[in-house]
Amino acid sequence: MLKNVAAVVVHDFLPFEFGVICEVFGIDRTEDGLPAYDFAVVGGEPGPLRSANDFTITPRHGLDRLARADLIALPALGASRLAQPQYPEALLDALRGAVDRGARVLSVCSGAFILGAAGLLDGRRCTTHWMHAAELARRYPRAKVDPDVLYVDDDPVISSAGTAAGIDACLYLVRKEQGSRVANGIARRMVVPPHRDGGQAQYVTQPVAPSCDGALHDVLEWLRFNLAEPVTVRQLAVRANMSERTFARRFVQDTGTTPQRWITGQRILLAQQLLEESDQTVDAIADRAGFGNAIAMRHHFRLWRGTTPNAYRRLFRGNLPAA
Repeated sequence: MLKNVAAVVVHDFLPFEFGVICEVFGIDRTEDGLPAYDFAVVGGEPGPLRSANDFTITPRHGLDRLARADLIALPALGASRLAQPQYPEALLDALRGAVDRGARVLSVCSGAFILGAAGLLDGRRCTTHWMHAAELARRYPRAKVDPDVLYVDDDPVISSAGTAAGIDACLYLVRKEQGSRVANGIARRMVVPPHRDGGQAQYVTQPVAPSCDGALHDVLEWLRFNLAEPVTVRQLAVRANMSERTFARRFVQDTGTTPQRWITGQRILLAQQLLEESDQTVDAIADRAGFGNAIAMRHHFRLWRGTTPNAYRRLFRGNLPAA
C-alpha cells in the first residue's frame, strides 16, 4: 500500500522535478476525499543542499527516514552533477536496502543516474530524458535503456523521462496502487491530464499543444460526456459551427491529434476507470465507453495499452475472476 513517501535531495537537484514529487505526494487533499501521504524530504548527503538554480534547502530528515518509506523518489540532477557523478555510498546502500525489503523507487529524468549507481537498473528496463539516454546506457551497460517512452515500470523500479513525464509516472503509480478515482482526483487538482499516451519523440519539437477554447472547447466537453454516442467529424463540425475541413484542421492544431484518435483515447480512459472501479463485464463496459462490443474494445486496448481489458483489470485490482 502506498502511504509513506520520501523524496531524496542531493546537491545540484533540479527544482521543478523535485516540485513534481512534492505536488503529487506532499499536499493534503483529504478535503477532496483523497488519501494523505506521510511525506518527507530527505537529505541524501550533508546539507544545506544547493539546487541547480543556486538556492539551498535544509531537509529535516536524514537517510534513516528511508527505512520506513513505501516509495522513495529521486528528482533530476543538474548538468554539473551528472558530469561528476559521485553519490554517497550511504545513500546507495539505503536505496538497495529499501528495494530488498519491498519498497519502490522512482526516478524523475536524470534521477535515474543515482539508481544506476546503486545497481538498481541492472537487468531492468528504464528510461530518462532523451538527452541523457545514451549516457545512461554507456555508464550503466547492464541497464536496458528505452529512450522513446515517458516512463517505465519494471517493478519495483519506476523511471521517467524529462520534466512532465515525472507527473505521468507518479500518477501512474497512484493509479496502480489506489485506483483511477484517486489518480484522477490528484490530476484534477493539478490541472493536468490523468494519462498521456505516446513516447518522448512526440514532445521533442512540440512539448505542449496549444489550449482549446471557444467552440472547440465546448465540443470536447460535450464529447467527454457523450462517449457512448456514435459521431462523425461532419456532425462535430456542425456542432462547432465550422466547415468539416476547418474543424479537422483546428482540432489537430489545438489537441495535437485527429478527432477520431482523441475520441478513442477518451474511450480508453473511461474503460480503464470502469475496469478498475466497477464489476461490470467487459461487454457492458465496451458499450458504455462507446466501443460497441467487447471485440472492438479488446482490439483498441491492445493497440493503445499493449494488453487486454481483462489483464488490465487483474493488474489494477488483483487476481479477480475474468469478466
